[in-house]
Amino acid sequence: MRSKLVLAALLTLFTLPGFSQVAPAVKIGGLPLGFGVGLNDYSIDYGPGRRMLGISAWGDYNIFHGLGIEVEGMSIFADRPSAVQPQMKQDSIKAGVFYKTRPFFGIHPYAKFLGGVGEIYFPSGNPFYTQDAFTTYGVGGGGEYKIWKTLFVRADYEYQFYKDYLGKNSLNPNGVTIGATYYLRGIHRHY
Repeated sequence: MRSKLVLAALLTLFTLPGFSQVAPAVKIGGLPLGFGVGLNDYSIDYGPGRRMLGISAWGDYNIFHGLGIEVEGMSIFADRPSAVQPQMKQDSIKAGVFYKTRPFFGIHPYAKFLGGVGEIYFPSGNPFYTQDAFTTYGVGGGGEYKIWKTLFVRADYEYQFYKDYLGKNSLNPNGVTIGATYYLRGIHRHY
């Protein structure tokens, strides 16, 4: 009699999952990881004719509910302002957090805060001191719009802080990036 009760109890325990939801609400596979590239138009906050162009690349890892980690590399090197600044260039690598909200008319807005290292090549009276590295921070935001499956077009604005640039002054390059992000899975579908 005891073996029949144990068998009945086991059978009941194994059939309980059968009463749960039949199909998943969203089937998402793969890593919550995205990679992107973009073109930059930045005010370099240095000297006359302060706009320059460049490129950037980023990687996003979605942790949960819109919160994630971003790593971003940027190089502002093209369309130098004048002959006075032939070697002007700004490179940076930063990492930090972002938060993406629910879509609004198909646009997924986000905000970000990044910190890292920025290197600036600049004109100098000393031929042995024409570049230096600084701690840099960036705050910004933007939006992504789905154009195909897991491919999104991205518009981004970022304001950077190069602390204590050549003394007590801060350098504040800022500008826009237009690019695209490809996600290894549709992380936006569960918003």
